[in-house]
Amino acid sequence: MVETIFGCKWSLTVFTLLTGGVNRPGEMVRSVDGLSTKVLNECLRKNMDFGILAKNSFAEIPPRVEYEFTPFGRKFLKVVGDIEQLQQDIGDAANMSAPDVEA
Repeated sequence: MVETIFGCKWSLTVFTLLTGGVNRPGEMVRSVDGLSTKVLNECLRKNMDFGILAKNSFAEIPPRVEYEFTPFGRKFLKVVGDIEQLQQDIGDAANMSAPDVEA
């Protein structure tokens, strides 16, 4: 599952947008250069299929759709954050242990 989610290069971007309060598809497309509506819809659908995101449709004119993290999605996001922190810690440790090179 994780491999499939991260196979879509836009998933992390979508997660970042949702975390920042951008939850409508049109807003997402306008916020990110290079992100098309078609690719966004595929990414959102895949993350809904995995139970990470939920779609809320409002019976308004014009129709309004918003996305949010499910309880499972919030847990998944925490794990992703922990992995990012671990990656940062590993990078910091590698930089600290690298020998000084004099020119």
